Order: sequence, then C-alpha cells, then structure tokens
Amino acid sequence: MTDSPVVRAPLDPAEKPILDRLLQVRDGLELLRQDKSTYVKSQDIIGAYEEVIVQVHALDEKRKGKRTDDSRVDTVLDDCFQLISLAFMTIGKNHEAPAVYSAVSNAKRLLDHLKEAAFFYRKDVESISNRIEEFRDIVKRSRQSYDPHLSNLLEARVEACETIVNVLKEWLAPLRENKELCNTYERLVSILRTLSACNTKSKFPAAEVDSIKQELLDIEADLRQKNILKDDRSYAKRFEDHIKVFGTESSLHPSAERLVADLHTRCALWVHLIQEKQGKVEEKFQDVYQKLLGIRNHLDKLTLTQAWSLRETDLFQFQRQLDRIDESRVDGHFLDSEGKPSDLHAQRTLLYLLRKSYALIFQLLISSEAVSEALLPIYNQLNTLKRCLLEVKNAGGCASIRELYPYSLKLNSIDNMRVEGKFMVGNDIPDGQGAVTQLLEECFEIAYDLRNQAEDAETQERGDAGEGEKDDDAQTK
Repeated sequence: MTDSPVVRAPLDPAEKPILDRLLQVRDGLELLRQDKSTYVKSQDIIGAYEEVIVQVHALDEKRKGKRTDDSRVDTVLDDCFQLISLAFMTIGKNHEAPAVYSAVSNAKRLLDHLKEAAFFYRKDVESISNRIEEFRDIVKRSRQSYDPHLSNLLEARVEACETIVNVLKEWLAPLRENKELCNTYERLVSILRTLSACNTKSKFPAAEVDSIKQELLDIEADLRQKNILKDDRSYAKRFEDHIKVFGTESSLHPSAERLVADLHTRCALWVHLIQEKQGKVEEKFQDVYQKLLGIRNHLDKLTLTQAWSLRETDLFQFQRQLDRIDESRVDGHFLDSEGKPSDLHAQRTLLYLLRKSYALIFQLLISSEAVSEALLPIYNQLNTLKRCLLEVKNAGGCASIRELYPYSLKLNSIDNMRVEGKFMVGNDIPDGQGAVTQLLEECFEIAYDLRNQAEDAETQERGDAGEGEKDDDAQTK
C-alpha cells in the first residue's frame, strides 16, 4: 500500500500483533477488490468487518483510552475501514453504517478544501450539508446493529463535517442580504472554475480564455461604478494583501463587498497567470501534475459510465493516491524534491486537480445504487428498458400492440430469471432485491398502460373502418 497516507508516529511494539492481523485483513480485501472474475460476496465482507472490529477492541484495550491517529496501526485500520465501506456499497448495503465511512471521510476532505480555497457556491455547501444529514440518520438507525466503536467514530466525523459546514455558511451569510452581489459572486466562482478547467486542457483554449477575460473586465467596470472596487494597484499586489489577512480575525466575517472584490482580484490574477503560462506547469511539478491529471480524467470518465463499469471498491486506489498527495503538502504548499514551494500557477493548478478529483469521487459515492454488483447487469437493463418505455409513452404511445412485443419479451425474460420471487446468483441471494423488483414492476406497469392505449387505438381504428364501410354501402344502395 505505497499510496497510504504518510505515517508519522512510531509503532508501539505491543500493537505489532494487531498491525499484523489488520494487514492480513487489508490484503484479503485488496485481493477481493482486484478479482474481477467474480462478484464481491456479503459473507466475505461481513467477516472482514467483524475481524477488524475485534482488532479495534484489542487496540482500545492496549491504549486504555489514549488516542492517536498517526501510527502505522491507525493508517492500516483506516485502510481497512475504507475498503470495507466501499465493499458494503459494492454488495448493495449502501444504507448501513459501515458504508458511510468512506463517504464521510471524502466529505471531510472536500469541506476542508472548500474552507481553504475560500470560494464556493452556496449550493456546494447545501448539497454536502444535506448529505451529511443523511449520513447521520444512517448511523443513528444502524447503531443497534453495529459496534459502538464504529458508530462513535462516524458520529465524531459527521460532527466535524457539520462544524465546517456551519463555518462556510457563516462565511457566505453577508451575500444573502444582497441578491445582486450574490449573483456577481457566483458568476465569479463559475469563472474561476472555468479558467482552472481551461488551464488543464490538453490544448490551451486561448480564444475561450480571452472571452472570459473580457467578461472579467466588464464585471470590474461594474464594480468600480458601484464603488466596490477602489484599489488601483496591480492584481498581484492586491492578492498579496488578501493572503496576508486571510485567516486572521479580520477576515473571518467579511462583508459582501469584500467577498466579491477579493474574488474578482483572484480571477483577474488567475487569468493573467494562465495566459502567461499557457497551461504549462513548471517542470519540477510535472510528475505530480500528470498523476493528478490522470486521476481526474479517469474519474471523469467513470461519471459517464458509472452504471456499467464502476465497482465502488476501485475508488480506493484513487482515494489513497489523492490522500498521499494532499498530505505531502507543507503548510498548504506543494514542495519540490529540494523542499522548495511551487509558484502560484503550479500551486493553483495542482490544487484544482486535487479538489476536482475529490469532488468526482464524492459524486460517484453518493450516486451509487443500493444494489449488489451481482444484480447490476439486470438493474441496468431494467433502467434502460424503463427509459425506452417512457420515451415511447411521452411520444404518444404505440400505434399497435405489435410494437410492444420486443419490450414485453425482454421484461418476461427478466421476470423468468426469478426463483421463488428472488433473483439468484448461484445459490446466493444478493442484496438489492427490493430495488430490482420495484424497477421490474414499474416497467411492467408502463408497458401495461402502453398496451391498453394501443388496444384502444386499434379498437378505435376498427370502429372508424366499420363506419366507413357502412357509409360506402349506403351510398351504393
């Protein structure tokens, strides 16, 4: 596990047996993750979870209340919980406490980065806040089913997330009272993120960046007219002053005007920097840049093909690579091999890729279906069938029952796969039966409605044809 977070504290010799056992569990989980020849089975994951909990109790007994999160044991323990969490999602147990562990950890990373960046949409905070509430509910419901150590750990992490959420909401509070400035602020957030995306494209989009620069100049003229932007110094000097006061008491409750003015300064300086660099990161940081770029691009593709190609446990390798890069920073700065910090362009570029990757992982986690990977092929087929049937319905239905034959045949073939009402894989009954059965019933219901419409249409057509024949006979007579 070369991509585990950096270990800082030395190992207590008394904890060596615990570490050895945790390493065995982690290696076993890694083998399960890498084995694509079969699906992950519930009994394997439940067994790994129970073994880890045994070691947690042993560790707690050794430490007798002392807390540390920096030793080798804590690092491997976190690896085990992360893998178990992702595996719980893979087997369809998304709404149980162990499955929450990975999502909460990722949410904490995201919130830390939002706080560090000091620019974000209100909807970013609200979205994560809503998810945190869902996680808390899951932990609360699962408290009787899982070990108190896990529940207490998850509750503490949820509370840490809620604390940061409250800070971020307070940061944006002044904008709620000024809708016009709020719109300008969110426009600037969008510009800054768009510029960062342009900066990491394989071919630098000069025309697009020029267009954004003009948009910034228009915003600047508007802010100066409203006397919000008064400083005539260079963007670099203004940004330097912003950095000096950032994090101090005077910056904890900025006014709406200050929030907008500072963010405009950052955007203006950023567009200048990326035009100067043309998307080229200094050579000393090319390795980490290429690594982050590769992770971001891979995760981006997964968001498009998630339903068909994602095994949640695969996200573990990306999480750990990102954690290692994130934790290698010193006072927030990326350092080269000589211990020297990167320039502002490289720093901002690397941070953008790091934060974007964490955001993509979080998106993949929260959009994971509560269906075992063993049932996903059936679930995905039913989802596709449902979309097709709805498209037919929205387009006015079928002209005849014959047009429904392909959908009916597919639905019946899936329905016939059930054994005593259950979808079986070998002798196992995978999790997610309820979700798949409900989706199958929805498809049958839509198909039934379409069939009735088609029968009515055919009856009406025959009736119209009959009336036409009577009229012809009458005219002949």
